[in-house]
Amino acid sequence: MDATITVTRIETPFRRFARNFFASKVATLGFIALLLIVLAAIFAPVIAPQNPYDLAQIDIMDSRLEPGTQNFDHSLTYVLGTDEQGRDMLSAILYGVRISIIVGVVSTVIALLIGLTLGLFAGYFGGRVESLIMRIADIQLSFPPILVALILLALMGPGVGKIIIALVAVQWAYYARTARSAALVERKKEYIEAASGLGLSPLRIVFHHLLPNCLPPLIVIAALQVASAISLEATLSFLGIGLPVTEPSLGLLIANGFDYMMSGKYWISLFPGIALLLTVVAINLVADQLRDVLNPRLQTQ
Repeated sequence: MDATITVTRIETPFRRFARNFFASKVATLGFIALLLIVLAAIFAPVIAPQNPYDLAQIDIMDSRLEPGTQNFDHSLTYVLGTDEQGRDMLSAILYGVRISIIVGVVSTVIALLIGLTLGLFAGYFGGRVESLIMRIADIQLSFPPILVALILLALMGPGVGKIIIALVAVQWAYYARTARSAALVERKKEYIEAASGLGLSPLRIVFHHLLPNCLPPLIVIAALQVASAISLEATLSFLGIGLPVTEPSLGLLIANGFDYMMSGKYWISLFPGIALLLTVVAINLVADQLRDVLNPRLQTQ
């Protein structure tokens, strides 16, 4: 007697998340673009035609060459041209994207950890703790982000570590306010009352029970803030107070070619600008879809 066995595929939370996320063709395209950009940044030393910061590989005689031009011994074709120092623009962009992404991601993660912790404590404990944390956040949010970053960098000077500190100071308040709002809602629910009734410590309640239920909106904000941090860092570097010349990001690469725009040397600024635009747009597309997936009420029917 034949027996038919039916195998039911259990849909795990990860599979459900992936199915909902990739249901949008636009978000899928953004994810693929972002993945390619990140991989290009990670493997920049391998795939870049030259190391743009190795003086032995740079010849000033190759400065400001048009896209598609070969160097004097025909050993290298500058697909995107060269800048005023003779660096291959394609290589410089790959290294620049690498630095921009590192600065954006690291500053966002640190700001998220600080803001999340402060916001959860403010929402759970309330009282003077909440008032103190929220008033500090309100003061920080009352100033334009670029102004705060400008003041801090003017005091500290340029550098990767210093611009990360400036970006953290700009971002943490967004996470603190969001985490506090989510914690106020979750604090009134029965599972928090049950945990308190069992005599669990406040730290365990905050980080083991409250934190997982407050994460979804913070993940969306973090994804958006990565793009915002990259854009702000590019702005600061364009103004000449962000990253040093020895570690140029996309903003500094754009600034290097700005003086040559009117003389027809468009590629020195244009191609880094396109790379910056594609990176920010890809991150925003992914973040928008994350918002819809993590908040079912916002999903399109």
